[in-house]
Amino acid sequence: MIKTKEINFNYDNQVFFKFSDINLKIGENLLILGDSGIGKTTLLHILSGLLKTNSGSIELFGKEITQFSSFQLDRFRRDNIGVVFQRPHFINSLTVKENLQLAQYIANKKDNKRIENVLKNLNIFEKLNKNINELSQGEKQRVSIALAIVNSPKLILADEPTSSLDDGNTFNVIKLLKKQASDFGAQLIVITHDRRLMEHFKKHIEL
Repeated sequence: MIKTKEINFNYDNQVFFKFSDINLKIGENLLILGDSGIGKTTLLHILSGLLKTNSGSIELFGKEITQFSSFQLDRFRRDNIGVVFQRPHFINSLTVKENLQLAQYIANKKDNKRIENVLKNLNIFEKLNKNINELSQGEKQRVSIALAIVNSPKLILADEPTSSLDDGNTFNVIKLLKKQASDFGAQLIVITHDRRLMEHFKKHIEL
């Protein structure tokens, strides 16, 4: 279960955000819609534990994470959450495999078979030993998804995954994200301004 209530956040007592409540049962996915500047990425960072709320509650899989210390948040995120950032976080000088191995190392998990399975599922296994800077933009996007799911998270958070994509590629990316969530037993929350995605989600909220 993913449940939030009365989340409030502000930057330096100048920019204030109050977010809609979320209530997701196991197996449900969610689309969160909002215009630029309304706090979508801030909400994603709060849900992932990268930012702490000023007030309100966040319950993820039976844990009230607003009560966690920074160390506890880091461990909880490492063990339960995968994030597809709007701007991918890679080490460009490393290969695809080495980037994924690093993600596993940070999580105290070493499983080359898992890396191979994830890349095969994303149809980029042949890029295993390529450096990140040798990949196309679409291939980098898939590696970004691989990084988010390689440690078998319970929750996948995606920030504007279809930004600047045409209709065909938008459909492919969302289909891919939903498939990964389904195949690996995770829940998916997509945060975006892209209203084309409404038809792909049974549940959505607007900020």
